[in-house]
Amino acid sequence: MTADDNGAGGDDPPLFYDRHVFFCVNERPDGHPRGCCKAKGSVKLRNYMKARAKELGIKRVRVNNAGCLDRCELGPTVVIYPEGVWYRCETTEDVDRVLEQHLRDGGRVKDIMLMPDDR
Repeated sequence: MTADDNGAGGDDPPLFYDRHVFFCVNERPDGHPRGCCKAKGSVKLRNYMKARAKELGIKRVRVNNAGCLDRCELGPTVVIYPEGVWYRCETTEDVDRVLEQHLRDGGRVKDIMLMPDDR
């Protein structure tokens, strides 16, 4: 993807990463009505995703910790930019599918994808 492909100005530098994966690791107090991704295992899953991306040789992708992505009830939540595609990754198998189908192959993992109106 070039700067011109994503609507950025032609004077922008080339992208350092093609994609950013934000994996929510937010923590709320025990008993919070909305819950939190950290209590649902997101830190372990995020660490797995980062290591597994390297094992698979997926290049130019950055897997980052994210604070609250405001979809706590649906977590653990992941959003991938520049596409803006959201997923619920509850298992290492979910993470593998996102890495392989979305990040490596350019497809989507429809059954764990979150839509804008999901609550």
